[in-house]
Amino acid sequence: MAGFKYSRQREAVLTYLRSTTSHPTAEKVYLNIRREFPKVSLGTVYRNLNLLAEQGEILRLRCGDGVERFDATVEPHHHFICRECGRVLDLAVNLAPDIDREAGEKFSGEIEGHEFYFYGKCDQCLKKN
Repeated sequence: MAGFKYSRQREAVLTYLRSTTSHPTAEKVYLNIRREFPKVSLGTVYRNLNLLAEQGEILRLRCGDGVERFDATVEPHHHFICRECGRVLDLAVNLAPDIDREAGEKFSGEIEGHEFYFYGKCDQCLKKN
């Protein structure tokens, strides 16, 4: 993160996100970071998440429930959202790899990327029913 002063809290946020595939909310990140930094504030966690997202170190996911989630996997991939329990899972599918280029050919602006979300019930919720 060139241009920004090193922060142990920011490093802890990034380390935690890289250690999980659960796509945590800021509150969940905060609860985990407090184990190492008991005096860290929720505001500090939010600021660091915002900075990391702006720098492209993490992804900010807006899953339609009004709660942002975060993902340290920044390579292109898609997500599945369970409508029953709210889990967010990575989906390793290769959908139209040239979709940005194709969309750009039919659009006078500049395409910078895209997001796909798939919805349904996860395997755990299906087993419950």
